[in-house]
Amino acid sequence: MLQANDLGFQYEFLPARSPDNDVTLLVLHGTGGTQYDLIPLGERLYPAAAILSPLGKVSENGMARFFRRLSPGVFDLDDLRFRTNELADFVRRAVATHQLNSHRVVAAGYSNGANIAASLLLLAPDVLRCAVLLRPMVPLVPQKLPNLDGVQVFISGGRHDEIVAPAEAVRLAELLHESGATVSIHWAEAGHGLISQEIAAARDWLAAHIKCSAS
Repeated sequence: MLQANDLGFQYEFLPARSPDNDVTLLVLHGTGGTQYDLIPLGERLYPAAAILSPLGKVSENGMARFFRRLSPGVFDLDDLRFRTNELADFVRRAVATHQLNSHRVVAAGYSNGANIAASLLLLAPDVLRCAVLLRPMVPLVPQKLPNLDGVQVFISGGRHDEIVAPAEAVRLAELLHESGATVSIHWAEAGHGLISQEIAAARDWLAAHIKCSAS
């Protein structure tokens, strides 16, 4: 495992386990997480992939996040736009530095990480061709929708989520679909925490769809 902080973020990088180095998982932690937290999740989702895991740069009472919020569920949109572009630049630099396939970068984000992954799709659509969004909500609605034709998205919502209302997953799916993405929604009989059944569903979906994303 490599540790680095010279691309604008502290991050962890695990090289691909397959010789073709074809798929990279950009794993994005939730509020209060670290760059280490979702590496086991990435290894379960796609064992052969390289893993790129940055640490969110915003601190909320000492807890790392990827962008500021004004209150629970209310985002600082100016900061969100800035942080989204900052993360997009990091991914582009990491792709060049680690000689990754730029057409096979897959976001796998949880909660706050899922929200900035959705923001990447909406504001920097060149970065991702596929995304697994776990417990997301609508981060923002851009003035002009991007062209997400060929982009594949898996959304997993918790039917009993006490933090993110299930309707948010539906709203996000509709927004991404309106932008041209192909979206699959999975519902977990769970709250905000993840359960093994939805990880298995995300793994199976990813295996079936990653090669189908546009190159």
